[in-house]
Amino acid sequence: MKNTATRCCDVAWTDFACRFPNFSFMISSHHPVVRTVLCQKSLISWVGEDWIFLILLGTVMGLVSWVMDFFIAFCLRAQKWMFTGLYGSVFLQYLAWVTFPVVLITFSAAFTQILAPQAAGSGIPEVKTIMRGVVLKEYLTFKTFVTKVIALTCALGSGMPMGKDGPFVHIASLCGALLCKFMSLFGGMYENESRNIEMLAAACAVGVGCCFAAPIGGVLFSIEVTSTFFAVRNYWRGFLAATVSAFVFRLMSVWNRDEGTLTALFKTSFRLDFPFDLQELLAFAVVGIASGFGGAFYVYLNHRVVKFIKKQKSLKRFIIRNRLLFPAVVTLVITTLTFPPGFGQFMAGKLTQKESVLTFFDNLTWAKQGDAHQAPYMGYAKAWLHPQASVFVTLSIFVIMKFWMSIVATALPVPCGAFMPVFVIGAGFGRLVGESMAAWFPDGINTNGTIYPIVPGGYAVAGAAALSGAATHTVSTAVIVFELTGQISHILPVMIAVILANAVAQSLQPSLYDSIIKIKKLPYLPELGWGNHEKYNIRVEDIMVRDVRYITLNCCYRDLHNVLLTGNLSTLALVESAASMVLLGSISHAQLQSLLSQQLSRTRRLEHIRQRNVASSQYSNQEEASQGACIQISNEESSFSPVRPISQGKISPVVEQGIEIPTGPHDNSDFTLKNLFCTSQDSDDLEDDGDVKDTMTIKEIAEWEEKQLNEQINFNNCRIDPAPFQLMERTSLHKTHTIFSLLGLDHAYVTSVGRLIGVVSLKELTKAIEGFVPVNGLKLRPALASFRDSGPTGRTITDGETTELHWLGERNREYVPSESDERSQ
Repeated sequence: MKNTATRCCDVAWTDFACRFPNFSFMISSHHPVVRTVLCQKSLISWVGEDWIFLILLGTVMGLVSWVMDFFIAFCLRAQKWMFTGLYGSVFLQYLAWVTFPVVLITFSAAFTQILAPQAAGSGIPEVKTIMRGVVLKEYLTFKTFVTKVIALTCALGSGMPMGKDGPFVHIASLCGALLCKFMSLFGGMYENESRNIEMLAAACAVGVGCCFAAPIGGVLFSIEVTSTFFAVRNYWRGFLAATVSAFVFRLMSVWNRDEGTLTALFKTSFRLDFPFDLQELLAFAVVGIASGFGGAFYVYLNHRVVKFIKKQKSLKRFIIRNRLLFPAVVTLVITTLTFPPGFGQFMAGKLTQKESVLTFFDNLTWAKQGDAHQAPYMGYAKAWLHPQASVFVTLSIFVIMKFWMSIVATALPVPCGAFMPVFVIGAGFGRLVGESMAAWFPDGINTNGTIYPIVPGGYAVAGAAALSGAATHTVSTAVIVFELTGQISHILPVMIAVILANAVAQSLQPSLYDSIIKIKKLPYLPELGWGNHEKYNIRVEDIMVRDVRYITLNCCYRDLHNVLLTGNLSTLALVESAASMVLLGSISHAQLQSLLSQQLSRTRRLEHIRQRNVASSQYSNQEEASQGACIQISNEESSFSPVRPISQGKISPVVEQGIEIPTGPHDNSDFTLKNLFCTSQDSDDLEDDGDVKDTMTIKEIAEWEEKQLNEQINFNNCRIDPAPFQLMERTSLHKTHTIFSLLGLDHAYVTSVGRLIGVVSLKELTKAIEGFVPVNGLKLRPALASFRDSGPTGRTITDGETTELHWLGERNREYVPSESDERSQ
């Protein structure tokens, strides 16, 4: 051990010497304490490397995912155990079937509302907003992490149609943020904001990777969902962390003897020699198109349900007053409809979501099996065979009922996701199409004399990927299903279905997560969308706010006070003067508030009182000295005594302090005596700064503040951003959207030849993309506005001034100012 430690120290010292040769040369080898400290610092920095962080993140999230799945499976088994244990009494079975989920959902809602309300919902919309650079309070804290894990486990253990993937992306982001705080002890780079964003990108990939044991699909899905622009340098981070998390997640299943080896979650065994016929691609395309309409309708219906709950004041008031009653009632209704001896027998109500997916992906054709009693080897698939209804009826009821049930369930104030319910619904729809194809072609499709039977499980795989991809506007769901099933035999039909589903859904509705962002009014920039060619003709000058709040270089504190009262802006523009409007930089609101507070602070007021007291005492001493001198001179004149000369030693202090001795017709001795007495003031008044009392009245304070506000601002001690982001007035909306998305901007100033003419914020850009025209501020450019009539004169800029540079760049274009422009002039 000692030799190993010595070698480690030597290696660390060698590394330090290579990095800092000059400094290491100055340190003698005879100082073991110095070498030990340097070795310790080198080891600490080594521990703080990226790959150590990523391995820790993947390991922790893999363990958390497995522990959650263990308790979720335990809760689901407990519900089934109570249900089967009460066989013979339908009423008691119903109570056991209903009570258990109601208790778990109620506890999850109460736990979330009490400890961390921000843990409710999916979490992907909030993470997407945070990835853009917006700070959301309390969304990445340890309290939220604990709440999300416990409440999500209870919600999924109830058996409600909810998902794990969305909340798990949020949980992984929470874990990544907490690990960044911990790793900052080993390296200060983890305190950097941009560094944290990079680690959050890797954490999002971990969330999906350890949820489905699909590292490749998890990385691609996280990029599509959370990032508008993705830095390629983060690619390896996401793959490393997602691979470690998926490995640990599946390894724990092997360790617990749930699996024999590391296999896929929903392993399939489709034939590889001839998985599908080319003529079946048309059916797969139909599945994709129908899934596109279904995904868009799912997003629309989800949006309408949440809007209805928020807009109905009576319902909203009832939900707020009875926060636990609403989730309990919804859970009671859904579990009643899925009760197996009741209506649930027509939709395989006793199967969990995982068991349903396993049955959808199997190789058997249910339409050929007949009664369940004739197919004892079908396992879980027997739940889809009913003596009074065909497979097509049970699958249709399942798709319709689960469609609206999942929408209502995901609107509950508990941690839940919508990806897995949509995935299950898509698999059920694909299975329905596959069973229909098997019924229409019972012997298969004849191809060159060879007949292969149709595999309905392949349609289920395509439907699951297509519907989930349509709802989330992602293509990576195809890769996820390949990793889930362990086969890529249907890679071509699945990709066709997913691409067609995305093409249809994106032209109709935003993604599920963008819809939630709009509902919650999170500060996120939407996409431009398809088919809106007129938006490419909109320029920055058409959407910018012309009434810009700014301060000049020579303004006084009163102007600053008035500007700060007009609005709570994050930054203010600093211009040279109101006449030139040349942009010099920007100053944050906090800096300006600090300048104003310092100018009107109590410390300055006490300094003013001290100076006033000093001046007052100085003036009184002068008056007393003058009166004493006059009395002494009069007495001397009355006794006819000569004037005594003043020694040079007493005058020197007066000269040293720079006091002028005036000359005039009067005797110099008179003025010299007065000045001498004036300088003999008490020095304690100058030194006693801490004992000054605030004796000013309210009226005097107001008068003093008025004088302070009239003083000119001194920007020497203020932090000024000399290069705020600027846009030209002719910048297109498409380029502006790209710049805002790429750099994560909140606002940008619009300049013309260095002159400030407007400002564009995230709000104006969002309204321009969505097509709204508010009353003030925003003025959308008409269609084909760039093709204006040419004229002999140059383009008139917004402030009525025409420059030669503008005429050179914009000649042959004439711009007619609007009424708002004329008013601004």
